[in-house]
Amino acid sequence: MRIGLAGVGRIGAFHAETLRTIAEIDSLVVADADAARAREVAGRLGVESVERPDDLFTAGIDGLVIAAATDAHASLILQAVDARLPVFCEKPVAPDIDGTLAVLDKVSGADVPVHIGFQRRFDAGYRAAREAVASGSLGWIHTMRSGTLDPAPPTPAYIAASGGFFRDCSVHDFDSIRWVSGQEVREVYAVGANRGEDFFRDAGDVDAAAVVLTLTDETFALVSCTRYNARGYDVRLEVLGSQDSISVGLDDRLPLRSAEPGVTFPAGTPYPMFMERFRAAYVAELTAFADIVAGRAGATCTVADALEAFYIAEASEVSRHEHRPVLVDEVRR
Repeated sequence: MRIGLAGVGRIGAFHAETLRTIAEIDSLVVADADAARAREVAGRLGVESVERPDDLFTAGIDGLVIAAATDAHASLILQAVDARLPVFCEKPVAPDIDGTLAVLDKVSGADVPVHIGFQRRFDAGYRAAREAVASGSLGWIHTMRSGTLDPAPPTPAYIAASGGFFRDCSVHDFDSIRWVSGQEVREVYAVGANRGEDFFRDAGDVDAAAVVLTLTDETFALVSCTRYNARGYDVRLEVLGSQDSISVGLDDRLPLRSAEPGVTFPAGTPYPMFMERFRAAYVAELTAFADIVAGRAGATCTVADALEAFYIAEASEVSRHEHRPVLVDEVRR
């Protein structure tokens, strides 16, 4: 199996290292808008490179992994679908709803699998939470609490092109809440704040946010996110039910310090960033993509799934600006 990788920035280079360890992948060819960067990564990892991402489509690949800049995602997906190549694409599908809808329209009419990268769906803890909800062992769910707390902010250039906190960061929480609960989000109420660097405000973004989601079965989901959690990278999901409650991410590397006398938990070293926290999930996700390319499986996180999470993010942004609850249906196309 020969896989092409478009984009070898931080996450792309990380994916390249993972892809070359998957036994079924015989060869890997990488490309980037910065050709020198692609050559450097290829040389370091002992894989091939081509000059431009477009050159991947004439490189004899069997499937394409997209980790390029957001504004390149949609066009690369559409090129791959035209070439009948299975696609793995990091979120988002496109920078906006209209672009995502255009891709969905194209993909819906083609028999080509397109998998969107929401890696939490491949994390052991999130999978266990989904199974617990589906089994009914928790009883009926009344509350979910989800959080993504980064230890330090990204660069100003990243924030300026990110699409905003809800579309860039909280969208992972929105997707995992949908996936674990098996419910859709009906309404959101969102707030945001700027207490850190000025470049967030300059980009029209926030550095901390909170959202209350009401799901279709009247479950409440509480989402909190920040770019300033200096103790470490903290991603958790709590699912509280009428018969039992569980937590994802409650382990010795949890970046919290107990204020209770004599309590030593958690005692481990906190995760420094998302790539270490979700390393096993990324491996599982890309291994699953190899199964998709081989024809043994279909995409389990589709463009339609990504669109639903994007709708929630869009409704959250409207809510933050207008200081009111917003029905997700208000932003649907």
